[in-house]
Parts: sequence; structure tokens; C-alpha cells
Amino acid sequence: MIAVAALLLTGCSQVGAAATLGDTKITQATVQGSIESILAERTKVDITQMQLETGEVLNRGQLRFHLFSEILRAIGKDLKLEVTKAEIDTRRASILEQIGGAESLPTALVNAGIAPEDLDKYIEALSFSDKITQTLVAKGVTEDQIGTEIQKLIVAKANELGVTVNPRYGKWDPTVADIVESDPASSAVTPSGN
Repeated sequence: MIAVAALLLTGCSQVGAAATLGDTKITQATVQGSIESILAERTKVDITQMQLETGEVLNRGQLRFHLFSEILRAIGKDLKLEVTKAEIDTRRASILEQIGGAESLPTALVNAGIAPEDLDKYIEALSFSDKITQTLVAKGVTEDQIGTEIQKLIVAKANELGVTVNPRYGKWDPTVADIVESDPASSAVTPSGN
């Protein structure tokens, strides 16, 4: 039994990838770092009124964030869009102003489920999303169709590059381009009526 557990553990550590998108590998260490940072930040602010993700939902959410950041960057590249450091800095300043200053940032990040070290990546993803939206609008896509069109671009790019997700986090659903819960035992395990 111990040998099997050791084999499973070494197998997991050798894989090292939480997900891959084409040639891009999102490591388990990256996702775990975000999760640990978020959990650490939660101990520093009042979370009593917050609805926060935990467990598998938090794990999936952080992997989703890292994966979608890469997908949006890839779509942006296809559309010849870029997000500069200056744009990220300007948007960060705007966010700080909206939330009432730097002292409010830790609480805002905890509430949003964003690790402090991921803020620039989050802003970059938002900026790519905005620029993709502007490009679609310029091509005549109406406001009510933007969400659908962006979803189509995400699904197409994810399918083009190929996405694999470590089963530890769930499974990739290529039809909606999302990580969904996958617990093969859940349907076999039913609550006892006793």
C-alpha cells in the first residue's frame, strides 16, 4: 500500500503540469502559489461578509484564471493586439482609485479571489478582453452579441492549441472552453437513506 502511494505521489510530481495550452505549460506550483497566497491574504482581512471559494472550487478557479489569461493573450496575438506595462500600470492606478486607495487593495483582492502577485496578470487579461471587445465592435458585432462572440473565439483558440487539464483540477470541456468538476466516483456514491 505504501509503495502504491509513493508511486502515485512521484507520478504526480513528475507530471508537474496543472494544465497545458499548446506549448504553454501552467505548472501545479504556479497554481498552488496563487492558492497559498490567497489563503494567506485571507488571514489579514475581515472575511466574515465574503462569499469565498474553497477547496476544489478554489483550485479550479485559480487554474481557470491562469489558463484563460493565456488564451486571451493568444487571441490578442492573433488579432495583433498587445497590452503594455504602461497600460497595466495605468489600469492598476485606476483600480486603486475606484476601491479607495492602496490600503483597500488587500480586502478587494481577497474578495475577488486574486493573489496579490497575480494582479498585473489579471489586469493584462482584462485589458486583452477589452481590446478584443473593441476589435469585435469595430467589425460590426453588436453589444448584445459581444459575450457570445468572445466565447466563440475562446473555444476556437483553445481547440486550435489543444488544452489538457490535470484530473486533480477537473476536466476540460472543449464545447464551452471551461474546466468542469470531474469526480468519476460521485455518480456511483449515493447517500444512504438510513
